Amino acid sequence: MAQLLGLLLLSFFVTAVLMVPFIDFLYRMRISKTDEGKRVDTLNQFTPITARLLSYKKKVPIGAGALVVAVTTLLSLWSYGLLSVEARPAELFIVIFTMLSFALLGLYDDIKKNFHKNDSGFFGLRWRHKLIIQVLVGAFIGLYFWLILGYDFVNIHWFGTLNMGVLFVPLAAFVVVAFANAYNITDGLDGLSSGVLLICLVAFTILAAQLLHPSLALFLAVWIGSLIAFLYFNIYPARVELGDTGALAFGATMAVVGLLTGKIFALTIIGGVFIVEVASSLIQMLSKHFWGRKFFTVSPLHLWFMYKGWEEPKVVTRFWLIALLFAVFGLWLGVIK
Repeated sequence: MAQLLGLLLLSFFVTAVLMVPFIDFLYRMRISKTDEGKRVDTLNQFTPITARLLSYKKKVPIGAGALVVAVTTLLSLWSYGLLSVEARPAELFIVIFTMLSFALLGLYDDIKKNFHKNDSGFFGLRWRHKLIIQVLVGAFIGLYFWLILGYDFVNIHWFGTLNMGVLFVPLAAFVVVAFANAYNITDGLDGLSSGVLLICLVAFTILAAQLLHPSLALFLAVWIGSLIAFLYFNIYPARVELGDTGALAFGATMAVVGLLTGKIFALTIIGGVFIVEVASSLIQMLSKHFWGRKFFTVSPLHLWFMYKGWEEPKVVTRFWLIALLFAVFGLWLGVIK
């Protein structure tokens, strides 16, 4: 435990020291959030209600996710080699591979948004192209779990262990892609997604310690420390935002962490806020596609609450509280016999 707390503090300190010059670098490069007035949905249609709700937000630089990913990856590898932890390099590899691969996908999209603004497509890459790449990477992750790590089962509390064989591969791919996009959708208000993720990661750290999973706990401690430093600059009013680089990487990596614990049902509960957010957007998209009208006045759910008159800090803090309840409930399901 002392090692984990020390790594958390070290990761926080390193990220905090680097964050200010990194923000200055993003300002100089003019890497900023896309104008809300030009926002379009996955059907390439303008979203005037969303633009109006977020019109007060100043354009702030995006891309801090790249710094958090870099610090988490490098410090994890350094700590893993330095400290005497149970050797599970195959598991550490898939966690870091997931974070880096989805970060690169998000980074490409962030670059296109800022330096190729006139290119066609959904804010850079077309939505379907991004999804295809995510599915391919997710399929590789699922195959790695099945062939290398030997995961072919799902633990469902009160029902026991379900052996899935090769079907575990598409299930793992779906979970990874779903959480990557769920996080990206939730990442819309200052401090919302990163605060919810921080709560989820604390729950997974407790679960990893309970399951005697030291290598995973080490990675989570480093990630939490870096995330706390980022959140300091991301809470309302934000000085910097993650961008797709961090959003896709964080969502996918959180899914892999949940899969490594073998508690996929607990993962869906602990990450309940992300599930609700992506579900509201999916319902809205299907409603507009098949019925030609909106199910919600505006989606995802955090924007609907703003449409109802809630101020941004109120929405964020209430979502944090809900995330805390989800995390406690999911953790309870994960540790009870």
